[in-house]
Amino acid sequence: MKLHNVTFILLVVGGLNWLAVGLFNWDISAVLGGPASLVSKAVYVLVGLSAVYEVVAHKENCKACTSAPSV
Repeated sequence: MKLHNVTFILLVVGGLNWLAVGLFNWDISAVLGGPASLVSKAVYVLVGLSAVYEVVAHKENCKACTSAPSV
């Protein structure tokens, strides 16, 4: 699996977590042992690093950005 696919999946997980927090006041970290647990912190760090990677590598991975003519 390419790094782009992994980071995209992690960003979706992070986005759905924020949706659950906003709508239901439920954080996935509660299932992973609480916000202070090592597993929760690792997930948060991986989601954050995925966002940084996608921001940096977006242009080369995005079909819409590479196929659209430059203005």
